[in-house]
Amino acid sequence: MNTTRFFEEREDDKNKAFTWEVRANDHAFHSKFTKKSFLCWKRKKYKTNKICTAKYSFFTFLPRNLCEQFQRISNLYFLLIIVLQSIPEISTLPWFTLFAPLVCLLIIRAIRDLVDDIGRHRSDQAINNRPCQILRRKRFKWKKWKDICVGDVVCLKKDSIVPADLLLLMSTEPSSLCYVETADIDGETNLKFKQALTVTHQELTSSIKLASFQGTVICEEPNSRMHHFVGSLEWNKKTYSLDIGNLLLRGCKIRNVEACYGLVIYTGVDTKIMKNCGNIHLKRTKLDIFMNKLVGMIFLFLVILSLVLTVGFIFTVKDFKWKHYYVSAKHPRSEIMESFLMFWGFLILLSTMVPMALFIMAEFIYMGNSLFINWDTQMYYEPRAAAAKARNTSLADQLGQVQYIFSDKTGTLTQNIMTFKKCCINGQVYGSDDDKTPSQPPAQENPLLWNEFADGKLPFYDKKLIHVIRHKQDRTVQEFWRLLAICHTVMVQEENDQPLYQAASPDEEALVKTARNFGYVFRSRTQDTITVVEMGEERVYQVLAMMDFNSVRKRMSVLVRNPEGSICLYTKGADTVILERLHRKGEMEVATEEVLTAFAEQTLRTLCLAYKEIDEDDYEEWESQHLEATLQLQNRAQALHHVYDKMEQNLQLLGVTAIEDKLQDHVPEAISRLKTANIKVWVLTGDKKETALNIGFACQLLEENMLILEDEEINRILEIYWEQTSKLQTSKNVKLLPHINMAMIITGDFLDQLMFNLYQKPQALTDEEEKNKAWQDPHQMRKNFPQARRISHLFQSHLGSSPDPLSSSVLNVRESFEMWRERAFVELASRCQAVICCRMTPKQKALVVELVKKYQQVVTLAIGDGANDVNMIKTADIGVGLMGQEGMQAVQNSDYVLAQFCFLQRLLLVHGRWSYIRVAKFLSTFFYKTMACMMAQIWFSYFNGFTAQPLYEGWFLCFTNMFYTTLPLLYIGLFEQDVSAEESLNTPKLYIIGQKDELFNYGVFLQAIAHGLVTSLINFFITLWAGHDSLSDYQSFAVVVALSGFLSITIEVILIIKYWTILCVASILLSLCFYVVFTCLTQSFWLFNIAPKTFPFLYADYNVLSQPDGLLVILLNVTLNTLPMLALRVFRKLLRQLHPKEGKEAPSAEVLGLEAVPYLPPVSRARRSSYAFAHHEGYAELITHGTILRRSHEAPSAPSPLPSEDEDTLSGRRRSLWRPRKTSALPWKTRRHPGTDTAEERAAFSAKTSFLAPDKQSILYSQTSSKGRSPTTATVLSGPPQTTSSSHEGRPQPAENRRSASPSVPPRQTLESQPESLEGRSISWTPFWKNWQRETHPLREDTESLPKLTHASPPKMLPLSVEEPAVEEETL
Repeated sequence: MNTTRFFEEREDDKNKAFTWEVRANDHAFHSKFTKKSFLCWKRKKYKTNKICTAKYSFFTFLPRNLCEQFQRISNLYFLLIIVLQSIPEISTLPWFTLFAPLVCLLIIRAIRDLVDDIGRHRSDQAINNRPCQILRRKRFKWKKWKDICVGDVVCLKKDSIVPADLLLLMSTEPSSLCYVETADIDGETNLKFKQALTVTHQELTSSIKLASFQGTVICEEPNSRMHHFVGSLEWNKKTYSLDIGNLLLRGCKIRNVEACYGLVIYTGVDTKIMKNCGNIHLKRTKLDIFMNKLVGMIFLFLVILSLVLTVGFIFTVKDFKWKHYYVSAKHPRSEIMESFLMFWGFLILLSTMVPMALFIMAEFIYMGNSLFINWDTQMYYEPRAAAAKARNTSLADQLGQVQYIFSDKTGTLTQNIMTFKKCCINGQVYGSDDDKTPSQPPAQENPLLWNEFADGKLPFYDKKLIHVIRHKQDRTVQEFWRLLAICHTVMVQEENDQPLYQAASPDEEALVKTARNFGYVFRSRTQDTITVVEMGEERVYQVLAMMDFNSVRKRMSVLVRNPEGSICLYTKGADTVILERLHRKGEMEVATEEVLTAFAEQTLRTLCLAYKEIDEDDYEEWESQHLEATLQLQNRAQALHHVYDKMEQNLQLLGVTAIEDKLQDHVPEAISRLKTANIKVWVLTGDKKETALNIGFACQLLEENMLILEDEEINRILEIYWEQTSKLQTSKNVKLLPHINMAMIITGDFLDQLMFNLYQKPQALTDEEEKNKAWQDPHQMRKNFPQARRISHLFQSHLGSSPDPLSSSVLNVRESFEMWRERAFVELASRCQAVICCRMTPKQKALVVELVKKYQQVVTLAIGDGANDVNMIKTADIGVGLMGQEGMQAVQNSDYVLAQFCFLQRLLLVHGRWSYIRVAKFLSTFFYKTMACMMAQIWFSYFNGFTAQPLYEGWFLCFTNMFYTTLPLLYIGLFEQDVSAEESLNTPKLYIIGQKDELFNYGVFLQAIAHGLVTSLINFFITLWAGHDSLSDYQSFAVVVALSGFLSITIEVILIIKYWTILCVASILLSLCFYVVFTCLTQSFWLFNIAPKTFPFLYADYNVLSQPDGLLVILLNVTLNTLPMLALRVFRKLLRQLHPKEGKEAPSAEVLGLEAVPYLPPVSRARRSSYAFAHHEGYAELITHGTILRRSHEAPSAPSPLPSEDEDTLSGRRRSLWRPRKTSALPWKTRRHPGTDTAEERAAFSAKTSFLAPDKQSILYSQTSSKGRSPTTATVLSGPPQTTSSSHEGRPQPAENRRSASPSVPPRQTLESQPESLEGRSISWTPFWKNWQRETHPLREDTESLPKLTHASPPKMLPLSVEEPAVEEETL
């Protein structure tokens, strides 16, 4: 595989011109563009939304399928023989005797491929015919997905699937937010939000305006970069920048939004998800490829043998003509011509050494083993009424040779269900200690009837805890549940007088729902308040600051003032960051740490909860520091980080929560068995590292004593190895790694850097990487540095010290550094017991699979359930699709279909192993049978003057492969077993024989050839010697040799069969009966009288068997063929028992652990708190800025039907999600913020925004010539004219006034300004450059519109789904 070709989207970066132009509601414009396809053929540039994932079409099926089939050398060989047989001068058999079986074989395989492809066509048709609403002539009409064109405006409702890549124009949510679920694209389960431009949100408010929308989008050409999009919108002579936060990708599901409207940018195969699906590959098994090589070798052997026999014929014919000159008239041709024709005659005669029956029987064997998979009731999943299915019938034996499994996580290993399992409050554990006993109340008892908000779905139950909560006996318990109800970013809406939550992650939703069921109900929030019903009493808390979590802080804090006027800080986070910030460490804290360890051993996702009360004076001092940090224009994020850290000290521990990310049934047991079978399991997921790490421990893929390598350690190891390799200038005696128990965890970004480290990176990317390094937490750096030093010392001391060379490949220092780095990385990963790749795009998943196939030369299997797994499934040697909740894309592109991951162990260890054993035994036995029969023809050539005269009766040759030996061989290929299914599962190490190709390789093939050769020698020469007098005629001699060979083959089959059933006995008896019946029929006088030349062997078998000499010769032949081989096998078995084979087994999980390395002591990885922190910040910024909240002046409206052309505004807006409530009447100090700004601040802001990259700026500004104007007199270009009231300038505003004046338009920030805002979002004061965007009061009619500023792009806010490493790290 060419890595550069695989990442072909990288080449798009070289073309800086944006040539993809989309005009809204203009079909004529797009239809006139074409581009060159092939030679002079042209096709439309803008494709339809119709997709086709099938391999064949009506016109391409026959030529493409024939081309694929004739890639097999055997088919070409048979075609050559048929052509030769059609020449009368050299033909020894009629041409149709081989032509008919070949056509039959081609038809069988073509029908199999056609059936598989018809399923893909049906899936494509179902997807293309999905309904959607498209704007046509000022009305939205129901159409099909395939009718969507570039430039159309589409309406999507709640729970709809996005049909194409759309530019979000507006939605019914505040500020045109749109929540999407992308589990089918990137595997992440948490909701993400997209946001429309402010200008489209404000202007496109009706179907009439949408129909008259004439905006033009200029963007990049279609590519496969899932998390990247750059473009601009030109409308009304103004330009607004676009990024991935404005784009709805095909395959996303709309959530919690009643309606949204989008402009189609990419359709069909041009969409990003389809660009990541990859092409359908022709999959062939290792045995099939090996057979290709063997057929080529056999053909070469036959050519050589034919030449040798032809040379013998030349000498014989010369001697014959010299002795019998009087018969020369019967040979009119010259000796050279006779020899030439004789060569082809021998080639045709010996062509049966590769019989057509071998391949026809193999097709039936593959079909039968596939049916056994479909009929296996042990792989039937009753809850979904789903059975296993083999969609590809030609890969059965490959299932028994898998060495690498690449698995998705979400929906494949997990059920995507978060369950509150246990908790520890004040050192007391609540919840069932027995994992087998569910933590649920008895069926007849409902302990939560006292709580009107309990939903009755909580699986957690503890009678003692309910008693403590209801009687309010413990203040710590109250604070524990109060924290869960307050400290979060969950949003709520009312539905049937019950709260309905939506969260950035499923963990937060599970925690808030649990608190709700125990009487602490989160009811609503405003921009600076949160309302909680505590045991029936409604309490309103003022939110003073909200400090959201990120991947470095690993905690979230909320600073609130309760109705009594006290200030409290509630914090939740990882135990590593919470425990070190406690005020004291007493008995309760020690007990809690023990509980954390116990929870971690149960692979639960734990979270520590803590709080503290804050004095008013301390708060005022901290507020001033917070304000000072917020005003910094440089290093603001660091300053805010230190301010947050100062507040989050001296905490009081409340307890621990334990959430279970439910795995599918029996996943740990399945992975354990697969690992024991020497199968390496890699997890490739688009989810976060924390989540993937926790699942790795939960499914027993990772272990406590493992050395886990991450990005920095991997780079360091590869650098050390490169230095050592360069010094030695050879790698034959270099061992890459010591055999220690280790695992590897990498990200998609690291994979990109690894594969393309030699390419010149853009300067902006380099600058951001430098910022990322600078943003690392110093405490984390201090912990990582000694670990990296120890790992470097470990591997440096082992490199070059071991005499054991690399087993899989030899690294060549003369190859390019890029190729060397790829090879070294794969070699390093292959030495790990587990590899987890997170934040992976679909194409990156396929890249990892392709790299392993390229450098390890192993059989790979990929398993997944979503559209993001399709490319990986297609790339692997075997693709398995799970019937999950993410659609049927993976199933339709897979080779095998399962309902649960745990069924994979039975598919491989039972069916796969059996199939490999059956096919391998069938092939070796068939080659033995062929050689035992056909080599006698070679020995006979010496005695017939090398005239190509056949030894056997023609009908015997015909019926041998059709009836006489077919049934026993079919039984071996379909039913043979060495052990039972239960024994195969209980002894996974038996699977290794398939991985090592022990049952069919060059050695086994040569043994079968040698065995058949010996059998033919015994049958021919013993008959020739013993029956010299009694069996002197040709027919008697042929019958004895034929019958001896048939009986010897039958007894050999009996000896190798291990699984005896009635079918086995019946197949052997039927074979003998077939011989008797067909021999009597072909040697009967009746047929001889009809066609004496066709049936010349009249009563030949009867004459031989009626003589004792003939019977004794046959018995002697069979005995000499059987007893020596039987003795040899017994002797070899005894030798194996006395001297077991010594071989180096693959390192298991119990191989050397960290404690076995004296200079690398175990290092705590602090994995106990495996809480799924969002990859980016949650909804805290949206909440504190008011972007996500509806205002009190917004009148709720019920959902209305689609807008018609008579309506002025788009209806269907949701009624208010937030119920405004009054806060406590007790006085408190409000934070002050300046109402005006200074010229220095404005200049600093201008300087900061002046260097922003053009593709990341938010709003186009133009400098005005006016001077001295108040900074507040600015108007956002994308919105209506705005102004502010001067009455509020220069003095503080009460909280309620700020709420009433809060805008409905969200503040949107650039990527560069995002980090500062993320850290500074927790205060209600905002600088003027944010406030001026938030002021949305419409101008009065008598108010003059102010001059407009211009800027580079429209306002935007970074959505949760955007993958911007620089943003993430810069906020740390």
